[in-house]
Formats: sequence, C-alpha cells, structure tokens
Amino acid sequence: MAAGSDHGLNRIILILDPFTTKLLSSCCKMSDLMSEKITIVEDLYKSREPVLEMKAIYFMTPTAKCVEAFIADFKPKPKYKAAYVYFTDYCPDELFNNMKLYCAKYIRVCKEINISFMPQEAQVFTCDNPEAFQSIYSPHCQDKKKKTLETLADQLVTLCATLDEYPGVRYKKDSNMVNAKTLAELVDNKLARHYEMDDSGKKKGKTQAQLLIVERGFDPVSPILHELTYQAMAYDLIDIQSDTYKYKSKDGAEKQALLNEDDMLWVKLRHKHIAEVSEQIPKMVKEISANKKQPDGKITISNLAQMMKKMPSFRKQLTEKTVHLQLAEDCMKHFSNNVEKLCKAEQDLAVGLDVDGQKVKDPMRTLLPVLLHPYSTHDKIRAVLLYIFSLNGTTDENLSKLIQHVKIEDQREFILNWKELGVPIITSSSIFNRKPPRRDRSQEEKYNLSRWTPVIKDVMEDAVENKLDTREWPHQSECPAAWNGSGAVSARQKHKASAQDERRTGSRLIIFVIGGITYSEMRSAYEVTQAVKSCEVIIGSSHILTPTSLLDDIKVLSKGPMEVFTIDERSNA
Repeated sequence: MAAGSDHGLNRIILILDPFTTKLLSSCCKMSDLMSEKITIVEDLYKSREPVLEMKAIYFMTPTAKCVEAFIADFKPKPKYKAAYVYFTDYCPDELFNNMKLYCAKYIRVCKEINISFMPQEAQVFTCDNPEAFQSIYSPHCQDKKKKTLETLADQLVTLCATLDEYPGVRYKKDSNMVNAKTLAELVDNKLARHYEMDDSGKKKGKTQAQLLIVERGFDPVSPILHELTYQAMAYDLIDIQSDTYKYKSKDGAEKQALLNEDDMLWVKLRHKHIAEVSEQIPKMVKEISANKKQPDGKITISNLAQMMKKMPSFRKQLTEKTVHLQLAEDCMKHFSNNVEKLCKAEQDLAVGLDVDGQKVKDPMRTLLPVLLHPYSTHDKIRAVLLYIFSLNGTTDENLSKLIQHVKIEDQREFILNWKELGVPIITSSSIFNRKPPRRDRSQEEKYNLSRWTPVIKDVMEDAVENKLDTREWPHQSECPAAWNGSGAVSARQKHKASAQDERRTGSRLIIFVIGGITYSEMRSAYEVTQAVKSCEVIIGSSHILTPTSLLDDIKVLSKGPMEVFTIDERSNA
C-alpha cells in the first residue's frame, strides 16, 4: 500500500471488498492507513458518490464480481481521477482483458501482490472460507469440490510466496480421505509454476520448509472434546462472534472487547489452562493495587471499578485485566455447572485410559452416566461421538440404541454424517480397526481433565524430528534433506518487536488441515515451536472451528443446496 505515497497524491481513497477489508483489519489500524495519506476507506460493492479530483487505490480479490464492480466505477462515467489496482492473487486473463477494455485509460498501476490468506495470529492463518467444508464434504456439492480445492491451493501458494518459501509437499495417505492428495498435487504444481522464474530470472530452488496437508477426519476427537485451556474453552462455552467478547459491567452497561494480538494479556494467557488463568489474573490486579497502595482483599469486579475511578493512569491496564477476569469467571461458571463432570468421561473415552493410567475396558460404562445425567443434547451427542471414535465405529444396532437414548431420532445426521469425512461410524462387529499408536506422554505434567493431546501435535513433533513414515506421509515433492539455514519470520506482521518476530535460524513447518482447525491444534503449533526453537510451526485451514460450529456443519452435509441455504438464511435472520 505504501506505493500510494509514490504517486504524489495528497489524499487517497482506498476501496476494499469484504475479504480485503478483513485482511487489512487483521494487519493494521486506520492510523497506519492515515500515515500513508489514505483518508477515506470505502466498500467496493456499495454505491458511492464520484470524487473526480481524487485517485483511488483498489485492493481486491481477482473475482468476476469484484472486477464488474470496478468496471462500473469507470463506465460509462469515471468516479475517480485514476485507479491503482492491487489484486490479492493472480488475475485471470479474461478478467484482466475486460478491465483493459473498459478502463485502460484510468488504470495507472495493476499488480498482483500474493496475499489471499488471512493472518489470524502470529503462527495461524486461514483462507477465510468456512463454506469450503460443505463444498468439499457434502455429497450434494461434488460439482463445487474441484473449484474449492483449486482456490485453497491458490491461497496456499500466496502464503508460501509471502513467507518466501518453496516447501516440499507431503500429505496424509488414507483410503477414506482422498482430498489431501488432490490438494497436495494442486499446490505442488501451482508452486512450481509460481517459482519457475524469480525477479532475477533464475529458477527458485526448494527452501528449508515442509508443507503437510491433512484432512479433518484424521483427528475427529480434538474438535469434539471440552478443552480447558483459556482460548479454546472461551470459544467453546461463550458466544464469541468475530473475536468479540460481549459482557456486562457491574453497573449493567453493555461492554465488548476484541480478543486479538493487540491484547498482550490475551496473547500471554490464551494457551494456559483455565486453572492457571484464574489464579494469575487476580495476582496481576493485586500487583497493580499494591503499586498504588490499595488495601489488599478479595478481587471482585466491583473493587476493580472503584480502583479504576481512583487511578486514571492505570485505567488501561485495569480494563485489560477486568475483561479477562470477567471472561475467566464466565468460563469457570460453565465449568462448575456441567463441564467438570463431563470432562472426566470425555478424557477417559478419548485417551482410552483412566486417570490412574488403567485401560478403559468397557467404554459403554464410561458413557452411560453421561447419557443418564440431564446434560444438554449437544453435550450428550459429543460424548456419544467420542464413544464411537474410541471404538473406531460401532454396530448399526448399537448406534440405534444410542440415538434413542439421546432422543435425537430426527437429528441422527449429527452422528451419521461423519462418514462423509472418512470417519468410521458404522462398522461390522467382526471388523477390528487398529488405532494408530500415539506418542507416550505419560511423563508430561498434565491436569487430570486435560490428558488428551491433539494428534496433529504428534505429527508436528515427528516432522520436526524427521520421523514421519513416508508410507503414511508420501512426498508429493521433497525439500532439501537437511532442515537448516532458512531464515524464518512471523506469519503475521506486527508492529511491536517480540520473541515471535525475531528471525529464526531454523526451518519452517506449515500444516494445512482441510475442513477446519481447532484452537487446541493452534496451541500445539506454538508449543512445538517453543520446545524446538529451531523450527517455526505455522498452522492453517479454510477456517477455525468450534465444537458447535463443526457439529452444525456436519448436520447439514446430507441436506440439498436449497435446504442448506434455508438454514443459513434462518441463522442470519
């Protein structure tokens, strides 16, 4: 965007589509744009008054809809003096030629800047495409699958280009999950074309990076479990929309807080267990209190309100702490009401061992108390799924009994539709499905109700240690044998220097999960990076999911396009 200042413009108008609006919001503030002489930001799709003395920067995705809207700004009459067009990605010739045909004399610059992904966090990205789940996995949307995988591949290429990586590509081989192989082939071919020639006219070689592609069905357990680390727990139990937490202050006023990288306390606490968070926030408040010679005592929201009035200079710090004290309290309320009792059964089913390390011989005995207790239907469905996953599928007869128990005869799609992800749900009792071995973590310190480790963390550690089995993880293309020497920087540009911004001296591992990633899997990327230090792990997907959003998506997989459309409309109403 800085290119705008080279054009000698006094005031610049910036025009964005919905995707680039989100993209820019995730990376910079309005003040950053103002410093680049951008004084007005407009929506490409909305009706706008002409401002003929101003030049406009268009930052948009190369789609027919965006190009049509752009052309409409200059045909039949121009809205602006000139246009500087920046596409997030490669613009197809047909669209480019249309622009030239109608607007050539107004276009001063037309560039593709290769950033059609959303930098979500320092080590997390998404393609901002939750709809990809239906397009790939619904039997009614098979005509959309190829196009969706093509789009995801294009977005992954722009991620690699932004990170200046040309990775070796591998995928998880599974006869029930063929999308990972298809996407790996697409990405590898598109990367080869992208890096055919670099700016100096030389062909770019592979860098010290690996891209692993895997499908959601590879680990169905992690998205269904109740997680007790702060970020995952909050997004599961509290209604947080667009990363915005809404709450009521002590005086009843409606408040909201954005949970993002700018909230340093959130960044510090989000991967910690809720027990630690609940302990640490009051301590932090007491430290501020002690600094201002406030009397010690029990920290409550009401006490904080009093302190804030007396100490304007500490208001910002305290506001931050108040938000997290409130959010942690909200999480703990849910935990005390229902989640605590559920967690033991869930962990036993997921891990296959009880707290004492004894094998769970009869998973039905673990599940039954959950079904008999007045938990919500959603929570019971989650427990039934964990039971089925623990056995790698169950018999038709057994499943019918479970569905009757939970009283979801008319909503059995919550369970049956997992088969579309390649997850075994109904199997013959004579078939014995062997579960893949897991890493031994018995020596790691764990909370009793947080014993499960996402399967992707095993994969990350094996990949970093060069232990991935090539039969299970075939190479679509290989990166250099030794993993070293590649400088790595954060996947997300940040203004303040931090440990994550420091240039690493190791390699980079990029994981892409088709069908959504969980907050616990995001946390794993940071944990492995922290432990290894010589390798930065970046994880991404089409979107980030919560247990509720995933179950809702699973349920509508068997609906036809019109039925899904109706459901979406109703939820947006």
